[in-house]
Amino acid sequence: MGQVYKAFDKEIEETIALKLLNPEIAADEEIIKRFRNELKLARQITHKNVCRMFDLGKSEGTFFITMEYVSGEDLKSFIRRAGQLSIGKSLLIAKQVGEGLAEAHRLGVVHRDLKSQNIMIDRQGNAKIMDFGIARSIARKDITREGMMIGTPEYMSPEQVDGKEADRRSDLYGLGIILYEMLTGRVPFEGDTPLSVALKHKTETPRNPQQWNAQISEGLRRMMDKCLEKDQEQRYQSAEEVLAELTKLETEKSSGELRGAEREREPGKQDKTQWIHSIAVLPFADLSPQKDQEYFCDGVAEELINALTKIRELRVVARTSAFSFKGRDADIREIGRKLGVETILEGSVRKAGNRLRITAQLINIADGYHLWAERYDREMDDVFAIQDEVTLAITEKLKIKFLEGDKSKIIKRYTEDLEAYQLYLKGRYFWNKRAEKSLEKAIEYFEQAIETDPNYALAYSGLADCYNLLPWWSMTAPRDAHPKAKTAAMKALEIDPHLAEAHTSLAFALMQYDWNWPAAEREFKAAIELNRGYAAAHHWYFEFLAARGRLDEALAEILKAQALDPLSLIINSALGWQFYFARNYDQAINQSQKTLELDPNFMWAQYILSASYLQSSRADEVIGELQKSAEGPGGHPLLMAVLGAAYATRGHRDKAQGLLEGLKKQAGQNYVMPFYIAIIYLGLGEKAQVFEWLERAYEERNYWLVFLKADPMFDSLHSEPRFRTLLGKVGLEE
Repeated sequence: MGQVYKAFDKEIEETIALKLLNPEIAADEEIIKRFRNELKLARQITHKNVCRMFDLGKSEGTFFITMEYVSGEDLKSFIRRAGQLSIGKSLLIAKQVGEGLAEAHRLGVVHRDLKSQNIMIDRQGNAKIMDFGIARSIARKDITREGMMIGTPEYMSPEQVDGKEADRRSDLYGLGIILYEMLTGRVPFEGDTPLSVALKHKTETPRNPQQWNAQISEGLRRMMDKCLEKDQEQRYQSAEEVLAELTKLETEKSSGELRGAEREREPGKQDKTQWIHSIAVLPFADLSPQKDQEYFCDGVAEELINALTKIRELRVVARTSAFSFKGRDADIREIGRKLGVETILEGSVRKAGNRLRITAQLINIADGYHLWAERYDREMDDVFAIQDEVTLAITEKLKIKFLEGDKSKIIKRYTEDLEAYQLYLKGRYFWNKRAEKSLEKAIEYFEQAIETDPNYALAYSGLADCYNLLPWWSMTAPRDAHPKAKTAAMKALEIDPHLAEAHTSLAFALMQYDWNWPAAEREFKAAIELNRGYAAAHHWYFEFLAARGRLDEALAEILKAQALDPLSLIINSALGWQFYFARNYDQAINQSQKTLELDPNFMWAQYILSASYLQSSRADEVIGELQKSAEGPGGHPLLMAVLGAAYATRGHRDKAQGLLEGLKKQAGQNYVMPFYIAIIYLGLGEKAQVFEWLERAYEERNYWLVFLKADPMFDSLHSEPRFRTLLGKVGLEE
């Protein structure tokens, strides 16, 4: 339809794509009119997976369309170059295309010519749908006449072959063909002429894609078959349905890979990670007259989550992800799709004086119907019994059979003191906020809970968690926090040796501060054996394995954590960290950008993205990413360090020195980790200073040193005797 140029729009000061229409198309006034109408609709689509359409213009008799410039490669070329894409990559791209279609369809826009040539893969690996509205715009006035085929033969739905109007289900047919093409390297129908290819969409069944790719599961094959149904009514009816299926397949794939990795590491061992059912427990709504029971509502839901995670065949979404929908008016089935679960438990709490009313309902995501619902009108003292009853009711409705000892674990009570329990819930409420002041508040509540009930193991475990995280989320020195974490965790285990949370907290302190690697690994393994549904154990064990250079095992652990807590910012950031440690910077950048879509200001994702840019020789992008957030008031010292290294790399030594002096000045007022200052000196190429500050970090037992061997930022120092000596002192030199 025309030629496309890369251009710079002086009006908006942005690089754009400029499509000059062929004269024969531009000469048709009806087509130009349609272009204008379609562009009005297409301009409404502002989605990360859709190329933005700007305007239709005319200059010196030539019509042109302006649109977003996407630097990358079209999917057709990408497939030709790769032959076949991996299952994971294919599902990722299909989900991105599906999300773009869902937004367009919501606004009433149908593509009508979806094909791999119309999908761009940008430099970060993200898919963008191109040319919305084009197919309909260039159609002739007799488009609706029977027999007039509009589209591309290899991707044309049967109704389009018949000359009928395409709708959103036609786009889903095209998506099915694209998924087939990514997985097999070929389209399902081929022929000698465009007409012969088009007719096969009406008359032939696609060849089984498993003939070309044995890695395609039965579930994935069935999903493609449903997309490619001849009858529109038999296909998926919306992009949201396709996305739900893709999310389920992605979760199954991750779980399968994890089971395979575990069998490979432990031949002959029974597979204990196979989840048969899945559930998310949403935060309970506060219906109390004073609206002052938020901590208690959250606590009830969290206690149910903790109990359910002990059932081996039930995948329970962790608190972080389940609570991310709090306060949002979201459809239950949409929540279920995003979390990749079959069922959701929601409820409410009404507390008045000592009277308590708790309602709970278990909802099936597939159809939105209630599987079970109950209301409990009791005294406050009965809250423990209510939680037990709800947990057992869920297992009954999901037809879960308890393994030996499971039932006693899930209804175990850690305190009978109601006051201590409420103080513990307040501690967890503030701990989950992950900020310096809230962690300090959480410590107060956990200590009060312990004072009320000195044998409350969970309260000691909560205290240990606070001290473990305090140096990460505040200016607290490791020596002022980690020993206290270790002491609290050991006290919890003295009271209850079977508490997975306490084993995890102890393992973290042993790794981060004591650098006692064998003991830390024993504790991590004990925690996971006791509770395989505890996402934090998998996440922190990932850090252990990554630090030790055992990256295949590390990947398995962080994927387990992500399956349990799919919307967790820190776990999604950690997956990017895994790619960074593996020197796979493109994937690290892509994963970090996806995390920042959840929260653009999440510091850990910003750090991993910037460090990956730096190792990819893209220092300018580090500067663009961090200039405002790191140099402004309250900039995190870690981001200041990476920005300083980027400035030094680009030859802006004065700016690097300015950040260096700023960090040293901060260190005179608050605790600043010497490791951060070493990063800037590394960028400046001043090795003597790098080692001086790394030695200071060692003396202060700075937890960043555990990643010294894994971090590619320090690859240039590996041949230095001083570096090998330092690794040995941290226990990283084999």
